[in-house]
Amino acid sequence: MGTRELTYLCRELKAPSLLAGVERLGERARAEAWSHEEFLAACLEREVSARQSHGGEARIRAARFPARKTLEDFDFDHQRSVRADVVAHLGALDFIEARSNAVFLGPPGTGKSHLSIALGVRACLAGHRVAFATAAQWVDRLGAAHDAGRLQDELRRLGRVPLVVIDEVGYIPFQGEAANLFFQLVASRYERASVIVSSNKPFSRWGEVFG
Repeated sequence: MGTRELTYLCRELKAPSLLAGVERLGERARAEAWSHEEFLAACLEREVSARQSHGGEARIRAARFPARKTLEDFDFDHQRSVRADVVAHLGALDFIEARSNAVFLGPPGTGKSHLSIALGVRACLAGHRVAFATAAQWVDRLGAAHDAGRLQDELRRLGRVPLVVIDEVGYIPFQGEAANLFFQLVASRYERASVIVSSNKPFSRWGEVFG
């Protein structure tokens, strides 16, 4: 089979990385006397890796993170109050599979947003859909849905997203309907999907936030 036929077949399969793998690995396969199965597996692995990478990047864009952060970039020496073993445990993302939650509390500058975003980015790369916004942005978004008569539809849609990140809880106090919308978001995900919350206030002062 010639290059033209391979190009056509890979295009029909929408597998450009597969064609690149055939072209780049062919000479090596001949030199090292790979079996047909080994050569095919190597080419398919290249295509799968490319698709996973592209899918992860698409999920990261869809999540709308304000910046891109990683756990590897976090400075544990600068933030001695943050336990590396706990972060590593969260980084395994088992809490998403368990539909449980993560909460980061502390004063400004302690890395709460960095860790929240980094876990969200890692989740995207691992194949999970993620939605990120600050608490104020979530309330605005849900308020708009409520005014349009589609709040429950929006909550159901978000319920299908495995991880929602709510950043900066406590920076702006919520009153009345805003507090109610926030609690509806959190309650709608209880034992159904995961939430990451970051706040500059301890739980004992959350009454100040939701007055």
